[in-house]
Amino acid sequence: MEKMGLNQLRELFLSFYEEKGHYRRKSFSLIPQNDKSLLIINSGMAPLKPYFAGIIEPPAPRMTTCQKCIRTADIENVGITSRHGTFFEMLGSFSFGDYFKEESLKWGWEFITEKLNLPVERLWASVYEDDDEAYNIWKNIIRFPEERIVRLGKDDNFWEIGLGPCGPCSEIYFDRGQEYGCGKPDCKPGCDCDRYIEFWNHVFTQYSNDGDGKYSDLAHKNIDTGLGLERLACIMQDVDSIFAVDTIKYVLNAVSEKSGVPYQNGQADTDISIRIITDHMRSATFMIGDKIMPSNEGRGYVLRRLIRRASRHGRKLGIEGLFLTDIVGKVIDITGEAYPELEEQRGFISRIVEKEEEKFNETLGQGLLLLEKAFETSKNNNDKVLSGDIAFKLHDTYGLPYDITEEICHERGFQVDHDGFKKLMAHQKETGQHDAATSDFAWKKAATEFAFEGTTEFTGYETTTDTAKVLAIFTEEGNVDVVGEADSCDLVFDKTPFYAAGGGQSSDIGVLESPTCRAEVLEVNKRQGVYFHHIRILSGHIAQNDDLRCVVNASHRNGMARNHTGTHILHKALNMVLGEHVQQAGSSVTADGLRFDFSHFEPMTAEQIVQVENIMNEQINLFLPVVTIETDMANATKMGAIGLFEDKYGDMVRVVSVGEFSMELCGGIHVSNSGQIGSVKIISESGIAAGVRRIEAVTGEGVLHLLNQKENIVNTVAALLKTKEDSLLDRITSALQEIKELRRELDELKKQERTSLSTSLLEGLRSINGIQLLTNKFHNMEINELRELSDQIKGQQDNLVMVFATENDGRVTFLVSVTDDVVSKGYHAGKMVKEIAAVAGGGGGGKADMAQAGAKDPSKIEDAFLAAEKLL
Repeated sequence: MEKMGLNQLRELFLSFYEEKGHYRRKSFSLIPQNDKSLLIINSGMAPLKPYFAGIIEPPAPRMTTCQKCIRTADIENVGITSRHGTFFEMLGSFSFGDYFKEESLKWGWEFITEKLNLPVERLWASVYEDDDEAYNIWKNIIRFPEERIVRLGKDDNFWEIGLGPCGPCSEIYFDRGQEYGCGKPDCKPGCDCDRYIEFWNHVFTQYSNDGDGKYSDLAHKNIDTGLGLERLACIMQDVDSIFAVDTIKYVLNAVSEKSGVPYQNGQADTDISIRIITDHMRSATFMIGDKIMPSNEGRGYVLRRLIRRASRHGRKLGIEGLFLTDIVGKVIDITGEAYPELEEQRGFISRIVEKEEEKFNETLGQGLLLLEKAFETSKNNNDKVLSGDIAFKLHDTYGLPYDITEEICHERGFQVDHDGFKKLMAHQKETGQHDAATSDFAWKKAATEFAFEGTTEFTGYETTTDTAKVLAIFTEEGNVDVVGEADSCDLVFDKTPFYAAGGGQSSDIGVLESPTCRAEVLEVNKRQGVYFHHIRILSGHIAQNDDLRCVVNASHRNGMARNHTGTHILHKALNMVLGEHVQQAGSSVTADGLRFDFSHFEPMTAEQIVQVENIMNEQINLFLPVVTIETDMANATKMGAIGLFEDKYGDMVRVVSVGEFSMELCGGIHVSNSGQIGSVKIISESGIAAGVRRIEAVTGEGVLHLLNQKENIVNTVAALLKTKEDSLLDRITSALQEIKELRRELDELKKQERTSLSTSLLEGLRSINGIQLLTNKFHNMEINELRELSDQIKGQQDNLVMVFATENDGRVTFLVSVTDDVVSKGYHAGKMVKEIAAVAGGGGGGKADMAQAGAKDPSKIEDAFLAAEKLL
């Protein structure tokens, strides 16, 4: 067989199946789409589940892919062994109710024997023990030697995950040779030794499991095959390790060259670090290429762990400074042709990695110092366990992921108190949730206690007024029949035009009216489809089964509609200016303004903010139609609608389109035309968490209010400076120049004053033990002024120790300053100030020539001066 490179093998496989009538699709994103069961795509078939389940119609009945995959379950073994990795590529061929076992196995056999030219005598096949059909295909159609067909049980050759589609599978093995075997005469596939390597699995999805052990035939049978590309490359290149495969070795050699540490094929401890950096930076490159950003949760935390673990192992190899972007470059160099999106985003991926490594390096040193102190303390106590609180502090304060702390501890022969760490993490989570828990409304209690058949019908998309029947009334005391004037309560109606808070949008407000009452609606919330209206009765009373006229406050709703549609336009504008990596991380829409949180790695520039604002106003001024349609998730996905991964959508979803500019899944209230927004003004852009930025903006009437505020400020400033508005800039420039001149004059006067003061102070010198001592107490003098005064005296006098104290608002600051000739004799200002300040209930320190300290008791200043005399 001919040795082939990994990139060559990928193309050979995809082209082969393309010739067999398969639709060739590029790899799906590592971010699962509409699949909350997965954090990151971890297999070739994972993105295809909607096709196999019949939820979405596939683009073709036959498909072939090379899918990017990430698995971190065995991350602690990455680097330790030569075969574990977090990133891998899975070649796949799929049939959605088209062909079945015979074609799948025949084409598989054709590929490995005619395209790869693998030696037939080194190939083996396994089938499920009851699958005579697959066995006969191998034996009678492919003419594979019967003695090399192995029947294996359910654990090895039957694929199922809980309920639903499942089926037997057939695996193809490569015999690596007797030297890898266990020596047993019956050694064959299924044995625990390393001789037989399984590299291609053909899954035949033909049954449905009802959960009680009963299997029924599927109407449409599917094929799902998975061939590990790195594993195949190991076979074709006759190497034992994935790190010896050509493309991975290319990256590994770059790590070795960067560190100056040679790779010794697993024979040296440093090889572990080289392998970890190689693997983790392959994963990080592809993850960022798919718009996953470093963060403290979810996929972002997986990425952060990988980058920080790689960075730490760079330190272990002796690499100084930032280096991971160089390795990213090598990953893109070797894989960019197969994945052009990496080449297109080279600069972006490098910036993300650089910033994350930079951030980690800022705190890593301090974290490692804390760890070293903990190790020393534990050794002194004959204890080999790192406390949970230290592990938590390293995670929470220094950004050191728990698994890295655990790894470092194991390297030093320590264990970690994992239970203690988990308790502190749980406590932090509970504390974070406390505020929300203490602000519960009566409706939350009602939502858990109220037995209501069905849901509240929401009519607010079509109307802002409706008549509804009161089904239940809740107060803090519980369910009641009637409430009267000035009472507050929560009402449940059979239907409502009031929008309940959700999806980032605050609720409608308004009034309730009937011949017997008038009430104001303050807030609306919902739980499991039931709407709870928090109201205050202005007059009259409300009883169960009353019919009330519900009137939504139109001005309030219109404000929310403007701002909600504004967030959709903003989202798209951010994608255009900053890049497609920008994803919504949260939002808040009220009648007064909008807040939009999004994933981005650095502050926006002033120019970028203006760009975004201009794009938004351009789309508003185009008067684009805002169209909302209701459809199923499959069709919404086909249409290209975007939505938050974390959001919960039902079978039917609402798709909101702003012309052809934006399309998102959204259940909120919107304008019917972008022109109704009026205009938009961004008022702030800030960071709220690592990798998450926040924009706040106003629209419509909010822009007018903002302009009025700014106009008032301008008018007030102009009045204070006694000038006209159009002359304000010149007047402020002139005033700043005046202030600058006055400060210069003041500094000169202070300098003259210090000269005079230093001369008079020197008259109070005392000689103690051959050293001149100068002490003095000041009132309301800043520490910087004391420093400048001491420097001036040093220019006039040597063989001198100065001890100054200044009292400001009942607190004391001590300064000890020592001339260089006295320092050379062994005197140390930092040590002296510590003992001097202690007399007045304080403490501090500093360098040998100058140090300062704070203290609490001004009455002890003279005692502190006496302590200085004793020290001399």
